[in-house]
Amino acid sequence: MGEQSTTTFPQEILDQWAGIGVDLPALFSAGHLGERMSVRVTHAAPERVVGTMPVEGNTQPYGLLHGGASAVLAETLGSVGAMLHGGPTKAAVGVDLNCTHHRGIRSGLVTGTATPVHRGRSTTTYEIVITDEQDKRVCTARLTCLLRDADPAMYRA
Repeated sequence: MGEQSTTTFPQEILDQWAGIGVDLPALFSAGHLGERMSVRVTHAAPERVVGTMPVEGNTQPYGLLHGGASAVLAETLGSVGAMLHGGPTKAAVGVDLNCTHHRGIRSGLVTGTATPVHRGRSTTTYEIVITDEQDKRVCTARLTCLLRDADPAMYRA
């Protein structure tokens, strides 16, 4: 998942995860699905996660950005925020995702920005706004994640 190498993290996140010995950009990415869809997480912090995805290659039969592609981008960004909020001792598991698609788009790059609505001890909720290159809203999503105790082995390859 080397394509994620441009992700920036605040220093406190780098310090918090330093002793675990994991590749943070790889851990906080969309994984293999995200690679296939060319999702890139560019900034990752519990307060704000930003990522991009090209429209090309992620369209439905009518040539419009697929709603499922928007959902993948939204869930990726919200999950990264939830994991960073939970820290190394927690794993975020999505329990609810809803998306409202506002407009169709046929080309270009979309940008998603996830911001927290609620960050608790056992659940988190993030709003994810996806916009086109003219900063017009394409989709609004909300993701709720359950924070479970993490098995430290899950961070080892």
